[in-house]
Amino acid sequence: MSSCDFAVLILRLALGGMLAAHGYHKIFLGNGLAGNGQWFEELGMRPGWLHVRFAAASEIAAGIAMAAGFLTTPAAAIFVALMLVAFWTVHRRNGFFVMASGWEYNLLIATAALAVAGLGAGRLSVEQLLFGHTVIHGWTGIAVASVLGIAGGAGQLALFYRPSRGPAA
Repeated sequence: MSSCDFAVLILRLALGGMLAAHGYHKIFLGNGLAGNGQWFEELGMRPGWLHVRFAAASEIAAGIAMAAGFLTTPAAAIFVALMLVAFWTVHRRNGFFVMASGWEYNLLIATAALAVAGLGAGRLSVEQLLFGHTVIHGWTGIAVASVLGIAGGAGQLALFYRPSRGPAA
């Protein structure tokens, strides 16, 4: 095992664990599905009850896949899609810095996921165990994860994002 394989494992476990925990939180902690569904409605993601379930399931599935090193490029695309939606609905108006609920964290998560798509899952992964190599990686992995992630995020916004127009003047 090389240091690069170990470094990719650390990155996959951190990214995947963080995103899976985020999805778990939407369902079981804080305000649960009902409260988070209401929050999604307030953000303009309608219907909130449906979108919160879709978001939580995507976060858990992509997080587990990333951590395991299984289908890492599609998982990275889901990371990008989720971060694009989070950027657009929550963080874009707040500037760059996360201390002001800005978008720097979204950028870091999406970029790290794209790095894994480029590097590949590494030798300590389910892909290595099943296929003997990372299925999609290198420039192709980065391109696939970028294009699918941007298309997925834009599709989610097109389907679900219906912000309130505010009171009529």
